[in-house]
Amino acid sequence: MSKKELLMNELEQVPEPFLDEVLDFVHFLKAKIIKNKLDTAIASESSLKKDWLKPEEDEAWKSL
Repeated sequence: MSKKELLMNELEQVPEPFLDEVLDFVHFLKAKIIKNKLDTAIASESSLKKDWLKPEEDEAWKSL
């Protein structure tokens, strides 16, 4: 049984009043994933910009 199937089985046993909290937690996890991806992109940009801003790069891309 996959983790997703195990989770679905567990969710079926959660009392209705607690489902809002479970849903809030799932939303929190999704936001955390997005933030981590954004942090990675920002870190990559700062480390790569020294190469992107070279005159050679401008020359290489100007014909496109």
